[in-house]
Amino acid sequence: METQKNEELENAIGYENIVRHIKSKRLSWLGHVERMPNEIVAKTIYKWKPYATRPKGRPRLRWEDDVTNDLRKMGVKNWKRRAQERNQWNEITEQAKTHEEL
Repeated sequence: METQKNEELENAIGYENIVRHIKSKRLSWLGHVERMPNEIVAKTIYKWKPYATRPKGRPRLRWEDDVTNDLRKMGVKNWKRRAQERNQWNEITEQAKTHEEL
């Protein structure tokens, strides 16, 4: 039964690398949120900064940290401006599916 589920997943993503596929979807969502108006709840939560300080020790990675690290590995600069251009951002998300460092 487990094999059938894996085959369904592979068929759904077209036999791509699953990790790269997930990272490209995260980048796609980031571009979507960046293009949202500031009044939308998802963007408000994304931009929100807590008042409290972080605990001592190594800070936990946030979702935004992971995504910006992926963009850095891909060599994408000025990502906030590029996210506003949907076609440019779609090219970046497609490159993420085949980028060797991700």
